[in-house]
Amino acid sequence: MSTFRNQTVLIIGGSSGIGFHVAEKVAQQGGNLILVGRNADRLATAKESLSKYMGEVDTFIADAHDETAITQLFDQVPAFNHLVSMVGDVMGGGFMTAELSVIRHVIESKFFANVRIAQLAGKKIQASGSMVFTSGTGGRAHHACASYVGNMGINALVEGLAVELAPAIRVNAVSPTWTVTPFWRNMPEEQKAATQAHFSHLIPLGRTATMDELADGYIFMMQNQFVTGQHLAIDGGIMLGKNAM
Repeated sequence: MSTFRNQTVLIIGGSSGIGFHVAEKVAQQGGNLILVGRNADRLATAKESLSKYMGEVDTFIADAHDETAITQLFDQVPAFNHLVSMVGDVMGGGFMTAELSVIRHVIESKFFANVRIAQLAGKKIQASGSMVFTSGTGGRAHHACASYVGNMGINALVEGLAVELAPAIRVNAVSPTWTVTPFWRNMPEEQKAATQAHFSHLIPLGRTATMDELADGYIFMMQNQFVTGQHLAIDGGIMLGKNAM
């Protein structure tokens, strides 16, 4: 394992939540950061918080779902060593009950947006670098149809890219299950607590993950030089046993 000294990590979705926790761990190990997000205030707050560390922190405002914006982003950013993408919307509902427009949106967000990110990032990542995408676990096709399809797509994406970009660049994914993060900032607190209790009951370890536990997975995928084409489930074993969804 190596530290991130003299390395630059670009994190799309790094201004809050799991992405910010990844950024902080990189900064603690001496790395430089390029944070990309849609909210200027959150980016500014993240940069200020990370300024206590020795590495440089640059921020860019861009919507990863906007192909023009994301193309312009990669035209502007300097070369870097690692990419972390937190990009991907979620949904609940099966194929028969969900609106087709919602299904299309989530698959576009989860899969196609990341395909384009990979195509652009592949031209900027330095040799011996990596890409880490965000997949997911804990759901099944009959109650989270587009999220499930999108997660499977990400897993297929990293397998294909791992072969296409080897040996210069490694490509992996981290697959969390439902976790309390700022992603759910607009969810009513009562509903959030109920959802956390529901998942805690299903997870064999009896609780949901912390953001630090999830962030550790991204750090591992960036640092271990002999892991590629893999998707690491950090889900407390939710897909195992009698309570598997």
